[in-house]
Amino acid sequence: MKKFSGTGVALVTPLNNGAVDFPAFKRIIEHVVNGGVDFIVSLGSTGEATTLNKDECKEILRFTVKQVNGRIPLVAGLFGANSTGHLLQRIELYAGSLHGFDAIMSSNPSYVKPTQEGIFQHYMEVEKASPLPIIIYNVPGRTSGNISAETTVRLANASPKFIAVKEASGDMAQIQQIIKDKPKDFLVLSGDDPLTLAMIGCGADGVISVVANAFPSQFSNMARAALKGDFQTARRLHYGLLDIHPWLYVDGNPSGIKAVMDLLGFCGQEVRLPLTPVRESTIAKLKKEVDKLAGVADRTDA
Repeated sequence: MKKFSGTGVALVTPLNNGAVDFPAFKRIIEHVVNGGVDFIVSLGSTGEATTLNKDECKEILRFTVKQVNGRIPLVAGLFGANSTGHLLQRIELYAGSLHGFDAIMSSNPSYVKPTQEGIFQHYMEVEKASPLPIIIYNVPGRTSGNISAETTVRLANASPKFIAVKEASGDMAQIQQIIKDKPKDFLVLSGDDPLTLAMIGCGADGVISVVANAFPSQFSNMARAALKGDFQTARRLHYGLLDIHPWLYVDGNPSGIKAVMDLLGFCGQEVRLPLTPVRESTIAKLKKEVDKLAGVADRTDA
């Protein structure tokens, strides 16, 4: 499943007056595809998947397939279930909308704080139900439960349907343990944009990115250079983007990246409660960084 190495982008879901803004969504898809990302994740955390209703999710999945039209691989996010049973129902519900996707991505259940054995059994039930390969998503900051290195490697060895982990724990020791112990063909993907270069340096295979919504060329070129061993180029591109990362998250994700997309003219800042748009002071900081990056954002030879 090397099709999922390199840069994936977790697409934002643009909104306008409460509804999904599909003309803006089309612009964003074309922007990231033309910007050179290697694959797309639709309905991830950055896509506000948990605030969208079932009909909206189905429509977004179908629109993504139609607009991308086979140009790059696609991953569908399946989130929002605190119980294994509810997630299995969601997989069944969305099965007809997954045609054209190459994998699904799902985090461990939130709120209930299962044991590592519970997490393992949860994913094994998902493995039985999923019609597609699975990317495990470890994001303790959202779920309040870490998937240990041992559990990730155990799952990777339990079924070839588990093809990758998106690691957003921020724990470099844990990440390195996974890289060391994983099966050869199992991919490790960064879930933290600022850590991507370091993770690739340790042997990771790529990233599922937030900032690539806005700057797909620069971020993809950074990851591509690092994967080729050209760390001089990768470091230059990495440090060029480094100062914008904190301001993308200070008022929450995807509020920050939507503010940047608004500054760049792709979509508005609208988000759904309980999310709120970023503060004016944050917009000022983001605008400063966007202005700095504007001259190099689309340089494919950066």
